[in-house]
Formats: sequence, structure tokens, C-alpha cells
Amino acid sequence: MNSLTHLAIIPDGNRRWAKKKRTPEFFGHREGVKSGEAILRVALKAGILYLTFWGLSLDNVQKRSKMELKFLFTIFEKQFKKLLTSKEIFENDVRVDFIGRWREMFPAPIKKVMEEVIKKTVKHTKHHLTFLMAYNGFDEMLEAIRNLRGAKNIDFNAVKNNLWTKNLPSVDLVVRTGGDPHWSNGFLMWDVGNAHLHFTETLWPDFSPDEFERIIEDFGKNGRRFGK
Repeated sequence: MNSLTHLAIIPDGNRRWAKKKRTPEFFGHREGVKSGEAILRVALKAGILYLTFWGLSLDNVQKRSKMELKFLFTIFEKQFKKLLTSKEIFENDVRVDFIGRWREMFPAPIKKVMEEVIKKTVKHTKHHLTFLMAYNGFDEMLEAIRNLRGAKNIDFNAVKNNLWTKNLPSVDLVVRTGGDPHWSNGFLMWDVGNAHLHFTETLWPDFSPDEFERIIEDFGKNGRRFGK
């Protein structure tokens, strides 16, 4: 069976789920958080060492309504506070980190909680849970290029060491929910070069542990082919 070390998830479909249910958009985000909690438990049980969630893109922060962003920040703050006392996080030795421009763009209360989560889990080494917040893959690559300006002998490792994801291994599997099979904002573009891609029609709030387990099992049978 092939090893699944790093799994990245694009949890798409919260707003469409809410529209389908004829409920306010924030209902979809609230249900999406529940899906995330369930998926994390399955990933830990499956022994996945690195799990990366796209939480909020840079475009989302810049273009979503103030009302929606206020609700999203409230949800994130509540959920990240839960991580500070989470049984799953501490019993499984999970290090939590956040990548993106959240320190520049998020309100002070949520930034305080995020910094506390980082500090409290920084010595954990067995599992790694990463949230992309105010993130854009093009932004990440441009920053790396700026850092490498004037450097000699630029190779793969030089680029990787200047990415925000420098401490993460390359992605083995990307799962995108929501039935819209496209890439967004250069999502982890350097790290998904050899990744297996799985697109599901299921909207994120309906994405079940059973479906997730089937996807993991399928990867175990096929794995990354590296162009072969």
C-alpha cells in the first residue's frame, strides 16, 4: 500500500449548500466547520502525518462582504479556541500552524487566539495540521522569487526553502469538494506538482467520514505515479 503522508483539502461548497437548503449563507459555514472536525478525526486515525486545509483565501478576505467576513472570523475564533483544549490535538501530538497573510489582515482577537494555538502546540511533532488563511498561491510564489533575487545556484531546494510551506512536505493527495473541478489561486502550486487529485461532487457540509475513508483507500491502491 502506498504511503499517504500529506493530504490537502479545498473544502468548497458551503454557500451553495446553504442556498440549496434555503438558509442564510452562514449556516453553510457553520456546518462546514462540523465537517472539518469529523475529517480531522478520520485523518488522525488513518495516520496521516500532514493535513492542510484551505480555510480562507486572500481573495475571500478582500472581496467577501463585511457581514460574511465578520461571521467567518467569529467561527474561526471559536474553533481555534477549541483547539487549545482539544483531546485530538494533544493526545495525537498535533502541531497546528497557519500560513498566509492573516497577521496582516485578520482582526486582533482572532490573531491572538491563533498565536496562542501556535505557541501551545509548537513542540508537538507527530502530526501537523495547517490552515491556509488569507492565502494565495501566486502571492506565495512571488514572495519566494523576491527572496531569491540575486541568489546564485537556484535549485529546487532553494525555491522550497523560501516558500511559506517550507516546513511541509510535498502534497500526496488533494481533495476538492463541491463539484467544481478547477484550481484556485495557485493553491500550493509548488507542492502539488506530483499530487493525486480527487474532485468530488459532494458539497463540503455533506462530505462524510465514510466518503473520506473511501478516497484514502483509493489512494492506497493507486498512489502517486510521478508521471509514470
